Amino acid sequence: MLALIGTSLALAQTPPSRVTVPAPAKPKVSRPPTHANVAYGAHERQVLDFYQASSAKPTPLLFFIHGGGWVTGDKANPGELETCLRAGISVVSINYRYAWQAQLAGVMPPVQWPLEDAARALQFVRSKAREWNLDKQRIAASGGSAGACSSLYLAFHDDLADPTSPDPIARESTRLWCAAVNGAQTSLDPKQLIEWTPNSRYGGHAFGFMDPNNLKTRDTRFAEFLAKRESVLKWIQTYSPYEHVSAGDPPVYLRYNDQPALGQPQKDPTHTSNYGLPLQAHCRQLGVECELAYPGAPDVKHRTLADFLIARLLAP
Repeated sequence: MLALIGTSLALAQTPPSRVTVPAPAKPKVSRPPTHANVAYGAHERQVLDFYQASSAKPTPLLFFIHGGGWVTGDKANPGELETCLRAGISVVSINYRYAWQAQLAGVMPPVQWPLEDAARALQFVRSKAREWNLDKQRIAASGGSAGACSSLYLAFHDDLADPTSPDPIARESTRLWCAAVNGAQTSLDPKQLIEWTPNSRYGGHAFGFMDPNNLKTRDTRFAEFLAKRESVLKWIQTYSPYEHVSAGDPPVYLRYNDQPALGQPQKDPTHTSNYGLPLQAHCRQLGVECELAYPGAPDVKHRTLADFLIARLLAP
């Protein structure tokens, strides 16, 4: 594994390739949802917006999960909305219960709520496939930051469907066709994070290491999180995307704004491409396709998330 990462790091330090990865444009929503604030659960945050692409046959779907560290953010302005709709791909954008709301409710670990909501919302959408003219198989998850981490969790996790459940929604699959994400946290293990990026500060809040005076702060108490890692290791193994990669998982596309430098402090340690290199090496070792894009990255086939999504979702 270290050899694979070393190889990836060497590639990362090569001169810029012929592909330049542009910064993502700020999304602009020019139309209202086809169906707004559709409830997929009882909580006020368990709602989603559905944008229907015009098509006589069932359409692929972009399943968008907003960022904000699982403590803030909203489903408005889903990324790649207009591009996907023009290409004949419908779009769903979800809200979910925040980690700090789980903390206040005594739910441990707090990340359980946003990740379980992402899975439940995906199952709910599949249950609406006939009504909304969707292709149940061709669903891609996307998002930025925490939304990207949630998308990778869905992409790599074994199917969470319960075929014996009396609830028809719970019987629906959570598997994805692919995922395309921006600024993803690929691991929630502080030991890995500090090795990849020594000034890492993200992840503790997902497991209850929150500032009691400001539950909406995401980058706090990392030293305590690292020191008490063993006490929450079972939860890390349950919810960290890196832990779930296995042969047969769908292809993923990772985009970052900076060049990686494994083992070195980063200007933005929460969204550094240092998260991407080890995951790509891990995926390659298991035969899972993982395209990693950053300025000067080698072997980039798709310039943007939208290019990857359209190519994958509309492939013959």
